[in-house]
Amino acid sequence: MKSKLGKLKTRIFSKSDEHEAPPGQFVTDKFPVLTFGTAPNIVLDQWNITLFGSVKENVHLNWNEIMHLKRICIQAEFHCVTQWSKLLNKWEGVGFSSLMDLVEIRKEVQYVMIHCYGGYSTNLPLDVLLDDDVILAYRHDGSDLSLDHGGPLRLVVPKRYGWKSAKWINGIEFMEENQPGFWESRGYHMEGDPWKEQRFK
Repeated sequence: MKSKLGKLKTRIFSKSDEHEAPPGQFVTDKFPVLTFGTAPNIVLDQWNITLFGSVKENVHLNWNEIMHLKRICIQAEFHCVTQWSKLLNKWEGVGFSSLMDLVEIRKEVQYVMIHCYGGYSTNLPLDVLLDDDVILAYRHDGSDLSLDHGGPLRLVVPKRYGWKSAKWINGIEFMEENQPGFWESRGYHMEGDPWKEQRFK
């Protein structure tokens, strides 16, 4: 696996200059903290993430290996299902697509379940995760990602409501059939597209 870990590089991805919120959202410069339950106690040198499911072989990465993957920087919006939007965010981390170089998935895979410390999960189509602006972020607006906002590592999916941008991730499960995650099994929409107002089923 070491041969697949590239040197640290930075790529800038920017959305268009059309700064408007999706329907039903209001714009704020603040970044409220919304979490189900309490933040987990994560020791960085014990942190790890596993890529598993419908794959040829599971892949385990520790923090040092994550930090040696190609780094990208994106500027993207963040839309919460509770109707606030923060339009300007700078995220730094690892592009989700970079992980695909480390794991061999079966051709039938169409969906992914994101697993997190604390037991949270959320589902997403694989093709959504392969967009250029999807990132496993460890920095936000120039600072290391705080624990309250999902540090040390969170998923960021700008084209979906914020509950899809799972905090404290520790597992990526590749699936051939779609399954609901934590909020999806409690009535939230399986897709969560803010521009289509897909808040609930």
